[in-house]
Amino acid sequence: MLEALAAADLALVLEVVTGGDYVPEPTRSPESHLAELERQLERGAAYQPLKVTVITGCDHWRWPLQEGFWSRALELAAASGLPVSFETHRSRSFYSPWMIHPYLEAFPSLRLTADISHWCVVAERLMTPELEPIASIAPRVDHIHARVGHPQGPSVGHPFAPEWAEALEAHRRCWQLFLAARAPGASPATVTPEFGPDGYLPQIPFTRAPVADLLAINAAMACWIRAGALDPAA
Repeated sequence: MLEALAAADLALVLEVVTGGDYVPEPTRSPESHLAELERQLERGAAYQPLKVTVITGCDHWRWPLQEGFWSRALELAAASGLPVSFETHRSRSFYSPWMIHPYLEAFPSLRLTADISHWCVVAERLMTPELEPIASIAPRVDHIHARVGHPQGPSVGHPFAPEWAEALEAHRRCWQLFLAARAPGASPATVTPEFGPDGYLPQIPFTRAPVADLLAINAAMACWIRAGALDPAA
């Protein structure tokens, strides 16, 4: 894989998931998540990643558990020597925009991967830069997952279809804010077009045919961003 990346002149953004799957097994303890995190960060170093985005924690843990877990998780991230950021993902500790503030206050070193499509579903509304949680996380965002969600789902059928123009613009403005909030001298922010097949892309009833071509959607999102859609003056 490293040879293929080098031949294509590509860097790797590695994703680490704890808890057994993207939706964590509810019986997994914080200690289990931490052991997985430590093991995967150790293994991940061999892949020479540009960045590591981590999906960890659990939405149903009470604050004392969360506080102890995140103290240790951030220690493991720092000890790894890797550029680690933690994703705002459903079913995880940062599942809700309205619940993020205690973490920001308690853990000044916390860095984030922003996937606000998840927050659209949880809050049942589009995220915009005017919302206080979006403004609060902006200086912490190191990586962006560029999938467009909507109030009833984590992925629109096609981000450039006219019926989803409002959702696309709301996400664009948030992503633009995250890039603008980068501290002077910080490493460049990175963006991954992240429209996926695993339950995200809507399907036509009875046939289960996807409503759009997944590769075409991700390529179009990448081209749109590279063309300057997130530039300050855009």
